[in-house]
Parts: sequence; C-alpha cells; structure tokens
Amino acid sequence: MGVIDICNISSSCLTNYSIIEGHSNKVDRNRRRIIAMTSSVNVERMDETKRRLSGDSFIRPHLRKLSPYQPILPFEVLSTRLGRKPEDIVKLDANENPYGPPPEVLEALGSMKFPYIYPDPESRRLRAALAVDSGLESDYILAGCGADELIDLIMRCVLDPGDKILDCPPTFTMYEFDAAVNGAQVIKVPRNPDFSLDVESISRAVEKEKPKCIFLTSPNNPDGSIINDEDLLKILDLPVLVVLDEAYIEFSENESRMKWVKKYDNMIVLRTFSKRAGLAGLRVGYGAFPLSIIEYLWRAKQPYNVSVAAEIAACAALENPTYLKNVKNALVQERERLYKLLTEVPFLKPFPSHSNFILCEVIGGRDAKKLKEDLAKMGVMIRHYNNKELKGFVRVSVGKPEQTDTLMDCFGRLS
Repeated sequence: MGVIDICNISSSCLTNYSIIEGHSNKVDRNRRRIIAMTSSVNVERMDETKRRLSGDSFIRPHLRKLSPYQPILPFEVLSTRLGRKPEDIVKLDANENPYGPPPEVLEALGSMKFPYIYPDPESRRLRAALAVDSGLESDYILAGCGADELIDLIMRCVLDPGDKILDCPPTFTMYEFDAAVNGAQVIKVPRNPDFSLDVESISRAVEKEKPKCIFLTSPNNPDGSIINDEDLLKILDLPVLVVLDEAYIEFSENESRMKWVKKYDNMIVLRTFSKRAGLAGLRVGYGAFPLSIIEYLWRAKQPYNVSVAAEIAACAALENPTYLKNVKNALVQERERLYKLLTEVPFLKPFPSHSNFILCEVIGGRDAKKLKEDLAKMGVMIRHYNNKELKGFVRVSVGKPEQTDTLMDCFGRLS
C-alpha cells in the first residue's frame, strides 16, 4: 500500500514538475531511479517471503508435532486389500453392532423429505426422545456428531493451552488425542493390573498436578471393566471436572448415571447410538451436562452438527425399544459364549467384559501383531495394539454366532 502510494504521489508530482522549463530531463531521471528502487525492493521482499514461508508455517507449532489418530480401515478399503467381498469379511475390530439398526431406521431414511434444508441446530426432536428414553429432562441433553465431537467440544470449552487433563490408560485413546489437538498436557494414572481404577493415585495426581478434567470410561474400552459407585463418588469429590463416557453402558448390568448431572455440578456423562442402535456410520452421540456447563457448550458448538439423516435415524431407533433390547441380549449372550471359547485357546488369556468386546493377552510366545495379520489373511479382523500398556494384547468384538464360529475355526487352524 505504501509503495503504491509513493509511486502515485511521485508520478503526480513528477508530472507537475516536468512541465516546468529546464527541469524535464532531471525529473525523468529521478522518476526512473525511484521506480527502479521500489521495484528492486519489491522483488527482494517477495523472494525473501517465498524463501521464509511454507504452508506449515501457518500451522500452530504443537500441531506440527501431532501424530494422527489411527482409525480402523473402512470396510471398502479392507475388502480391496484382502481381495474379498465385504460380506465375506468377519469384522470384529471396531466394536460395531453387527445386527444394524431397527427396520424403522431404514424406512425413515428412505422417506426423508427435507434433506436440502439445514437441520434443527438444537436437535429438538431427538433431545425430546432422549428425555423420554433416559428420564432426564431435555434441558440437560446436548446431541453431537458422535460422542467424539462432544469430547472435543468439552475440551475446547474447558481447556486453555497448557492446561492438564487426567487420563487412566489403558482406555479410549481419543481423550489423549483430543487433548493434544487442544494444546493440553496429559497426566496419566495407569490402571491396576485388573484394569480397575487406582483411586488413591488419582487423588494424589489431582492434588499435585491440578488437572481441569478427568476422562473415565465405564465400561472401559478396551477391557470392558466397570467403575463402581464408591470409586466414582470419591473421584467426584475431587476438585476436577469428571467426564464419564458410557458408550458401552447398555451391555452392562449397570444403569446409566445420566441423572447424576442434576446433583453433581462437576460431572458430564456421554453416550452414543453407535453400539446400542447400530448407527456408527451415521455418527450420533449425546451427553448429559449440568445446566451451569451446558449453557457454554450451546454457545460454542457448530450450529448444524447433527445432520438431518442422523436425527431421523436416531429418533426412529428409539421408537423400537424392543428391537434394541433384543439385540443387546443377543450380544450379551454371545459375549458369554465367546469368552468361554476364548479361554480354550491355548495362546490367549481373555479378560471378563461388561461390554460388546473381549480383551485378550496373547501368551505362549505368540506375537500379537502377527496373530492379527494371520487372521486378516483368512478374512477375520480383530484389533491389535502398539501402545506400551497393551503391548501383546488383542481385542475381539462380539459378533453374531456364525462370526464367532468362523473366528474359532481360524484360531484352531493357527494352533
């Protein structure tokens, strides 16, 4: 802007001076000299900028060091890599509901009338249905594009860069990942050998490190253990925001603690339609929040975060509670059968689970990663871990009886 102004002013002034007799040659020389100088400066500055700036120079420094989250490969990619049709793959690696949603969901999606209109930013119909389903008033409920979005939203509303969260590994790795994205520090308090919480160490860590929030999962992913009321109440008594992730609560004998948010101002409960209703592909999650907190999440959330299709599907799923209950019972029954069969595999040590998956330690000198790869070659997918807390472990999702039979046949061929 300054260079342009100088050039314009100079041009104007030089033009005026040039009409004065005896000065025209001198003025022309001065004009050429000024233009040459400004052109040289511009080129030098542009060259310096090009040398100095690259695309990643605009990215926040902590994100340049961030390792990407490692999700499960999409079904279509798995099919291509394995050279098998999708229906020929036994997919037991992502805790998905193999029965899918109630038939009402597909009917509702097939008759969707207004996909070209933005969705309700407050998801009123879904929140009203969830209020009936949970017994908690809709004022306490916020829906999201999966519970994952709500995890990130909580962190964006609560954490300043450099703040701390408390994590209890092994657990859902999205907590650590989202903390890194938001520039927070992660204080880890490992679980006990039986995967129960080390409440005393948690208390000491809260006192010493002063984290803003702690993320807990019950049943815990990846081992399926639950948090009892006594331990949870002790943690709620600490000066920290407690985020309880109940993504798998339907598969346990425990009731949801969503209603607790009316009593505890430092508690949030998250849930999802991915497991219970077979809607993992449509991304619908929800949370229960104290009124003193939810006000600010409403301000910060994206306005149209739950799509029209997602809200229609979730509402339709809730219209058939009998189907949801029957599917849950089928998966719990198959979990018990699968656990018993896994105890008979000589190179596996399974852990009891209150969820729709079973964690197994790979023993007898077997390599966990190779076990996963060998099963994949036979069209069976399970989860393998690289982190230090679970090195040598695999996780098997509960599927249909015929999928369990195929899995066990493959284990037999590998014995």
